This record gives sequence, C-alpha cells and structure tokens, in this order.
Amino acid sequence: MASATVPLLDDDTIPFGEEDEMRDPSRAGQKYTHPYVTFFHLFFRGAAIVIYMFCGWFSDSFITSFVFVVLFLSADFWTVKNISGRLLVGLRWWNYVDDDGKSHWVFESKNSDSFQSRVNKHEQRIFWLGLILCPVFWGLFFLIALFGFKFKWLLLVMIAIALNAANLYGYIKCSYGAGKDLNTAASDFVKTQLFKNAMDIMTRPNTAQPPTNVRPTGVV
Repeated sequence: MASATVPLLDDDTIPFGEEDEMRDPSRAGQKYTHPYVTFFHLFFRGAAIVIYMFCGWFSDSFITSFVFVVLFLSADFWTVKNISGRLLVGLRWWNYVDDDGKSHWVFESKNSDSFQSRVNKHEQRIFWLGLILCPVFWGLFFLIALFGFKFKWLLLVMIAIALNAANLYGYIKCSYGAGKDLNTAASDFVKTQLFKNAMDIMTRPNTAQPPTNVRPTGVV
C-alpha cells in the first residue's frame, strides 16, 4: 500500500485497509460484494445528469433546478471520494494541512496481491465506467450550453465538471502511483505496448510454406 505518514484525522473512522475486516463472508461468492455501495456510486451522479436534462419538465425555476443538481453532485463527490473508491477498488486520495500551514495531497493504493485477488471485477468495471463516462456527459452539456448561449446553465455544468474531474484525476493518480507523473505513465505505457508488439512480430513462427513446382529461372 502506497501511503504517506500523516496525522490521524478526526473523521477518519475506518483506517485505510481495515475495511477488509468488515466484509461480509456470506457475499464472497456473489456477483456483487458491495451492492449498496455500487448502487450509490452510480445513483447520485446519474440522478444529477437526469435532473439537469429533465428539470424543465417539472419546474421553470432555475434556482430550484440548480440547488437539486448541486446537492446530488455534492453527495456523489463525497460518496465516490470517501466510500466507493476505497471499497470497490482499494484507492483513496485526500488532502491535509500540516502544522506549518502547508497543504499536502495524498494518493493511496492498496495494491497488495492478497487484496487485488479479492477485488470484485464487476464492481471494479462499474466504478471506472461511472468515473469516466459521467465527465463525458457533462462535457457534452458544456458544449451545448456554450453554443446555445445558456450562460446561467454553463455555471452549473462547470461545477459538475470540476467535481467529476477532481475525483477522476485523483483516482487516476492513485492507480498509476502518487509519485509518478501521468504524462510519464502514459509514455511508459505506449513504449511498453510498442516493445511488446515488436517482440511478438520477431518471435512469431514463420508458417509460410515454400513454393512447390516452381520452374527455375532460365530453364526451358
């Protein structure tokens, strides 16, 4: 587990990693080991998108729509950052301020073999799909609001993009390692894939058969 030595926070009731001890053994063979966490991981962010798209059907008040969307966005940000990340994929990012007033960002990853073997692949896939697809939707809403000159809605969309992008960036940093720059990680990934493809080509057996019944050149 990659972590930093940090002071114990008052709201950190479950130390990172000890949530494994709270797993229900009866769910070990089920498709989803954290069904409620998985549900709320998608519910809050999905509800914010649905309310933004169809709020005009139920109310003409911009303030009411704004408040409801922001409430669901805030609930989604807190849930993804503090609960679903640590339980579904073993990742956590957070910030603290030391005694000198300096802000520190911490990106933790519980990447031990014993933990990874217990990660539910269905929940892991849902976690990353929800984390990546929702910012894409908000990006489309941003373009629609921008080119439609709906500037009051543009502010709401920018808030949604900021909250969704913060969680996405934080968990990508956790996944690739806190001490590794994302550009470097992407470059290393491309280099690894190119090297792998080159080795596959070089080590691939030659299955082509030599031609038969070919008359030598110059022979009548």
